[in-house]
Amino acid sequence: MKPGIHPDYHPVVFQDAGTGKAFLTRSTITSARTIDWETPEGIRTYPLVVVDVTADSHPFWTGTHRVLDAAGQVEKFRRRYGKR
Repeated sequence: MKPGIHPDYHPVVFQDAGTGKAFLTRSTITSARTIDWETPEGIRTYPLVVVDVTADSHPFWTGTHRVLDAAGQVEKFRRRYGKR
């Protein structure tokens, strides 16, 4: 890798705004907010980024998404446009 052209890639804690669940990962995002996170080496301070949706609250991953009536949509399309 060329030196000096890549952004700083560092540990960051992301927190779900709806559920409060947090996870530590690496990112190039920066934040003025911080959080103390317990690691095997002890408690460390990391930047905190609060996001609206994570896998913990997304309807697809939680199983609360609604299934669309595909057959009804096809019939609606056929009624509207018929055989053109």
